[in-house]
Amino acid sequence: MDTLRFGCFISPLHPPGEDPHLLLQRDLGLAQLADDLNFDEFWVGEHHSAGWGTITSPELFIAAAAERTRRIKLATGVMTLPYHHPFMAAERAMQLDNLTRGRFILGVGAGSVTSDMHMLGIDPGDTRRRTEESLETVLPLLRGEVVSRSSDWFQLRDGRIQLRPFDPAGFPVAVASALSPFGMRLAGRTGVGALSYVAPPWGIVRPGQGLMIERLAEQWGYYESAASEAGHPASRQSWRLLVPVHVAQTRQQALDDIYDGWLRQRAELWVGTMGMPMATSGIGARKAFDATVEAGGIITGDVDDCVSRIEKLRELSGGFGCLLISIMDWASPERTRQSLDLFARFVAPGFRNSTTGLLSSNAWAAAQRNRFQEAQSAARAGAMKAGTDSEG
Repeated sequence: MDTLRFGCFISPLHPPGEDPHLLLQRDLGLAQLADDLNFDEFWVGEHHSAGWGTITSPELFIAAAAERTRRIKLATGVMTLPYHHPFMAAERAMQLDNLTRGRFILGVGAGSVTSDMHMLGIDPGDTRRRTEESLETVLPLLRGEVVSRSSDWFQLRDGRIQLRPFDPAGFPVAVASALSPFGMRLAGRTGVGALSYVAPPWGIVRPGQGLMIERLAEQWGYYESAASEAGHPASRQSWRLLVPVHVAQTRQQALDDIYDGWLRQRAELWVGTMGMPMATSGIGARKAFDATVEAGGIITGDVDDCVSRIEKLRELSGGFGCLLISIMDWASPERTRQSLDLFARFVAPGFRNSTTGLLSSNAWAAAQRNRFQEAQSAARAGAMKAGTDSEG
């Protein structure tokens, strides 16, 4: 089976009350840590209201992170296309590609926070159409084409971008997709990558309901069908799956690390701020959490637990190219960093084949240990005899 790439994804979602200046520095620190730990990608979200999402411009964050990192690719997760003029979106993406010297990924989507849309005067029913119109404008601009296009929300006359990509082949673009077919079909039709949420970040609404993880294979079917109709290749290597992951020394420690933070986010963000009807305390909330973990909507536990869950996710989905760890700020900063360290050191290598040579060499040497020891003993005995004979 193909090797996997791994990345980190921060919305970020931080409970209101902590100093936002320190939060920005902490998130930049996570980008540095991910780079040091050999993660392949680091994704940053865009939010403008509701108090939890503290990064309003992933592009500015990425420009700062690029100066603090060496090799990791940096991505907008996502740039909300309905909020921006397509020409400006394309220009900013091209400039970031050059500033990062080819380490930029343009992740795009329709947006999900209705209070953001309200402030900007955007009807939530228009966001998918706007996303489609914008992407159809952005992509030819990135290819160096001259574009004129009119819509009810933007005008572009003889639009052309002055800069060219750092790599003449261009840089990756990916469309975010939830449960609806829209994102996957748009990505397939336009020939770009796709990013799918394995499960909603709030988990199972109530015990007895599912997460629809089993529909991931169906999601890829939408992509494949749209790509085929448009004449584009459909490579699972360009498909990214996003899911919360937390690793600890034991399964119980991992669960204890994240439960209180998960519960607080569920109560204060998804119910208290967004108005979703869900259990937020007591037995009902705990059952919803346990059911979410059991269904694979949160990957957590010790190293073996996480390896097993990722293998199960590959099986359910039919295969994908990159797993993005959604860092939800459920655990303490210290536990979060420890989790990323454990993941990079002990979970990722098996999916990258990075330890194959070492393990093979160890197994070979162990299998030959008796023969090698006999040869060593014989050589030692010969040396001792030769020394005795010379003295005589």
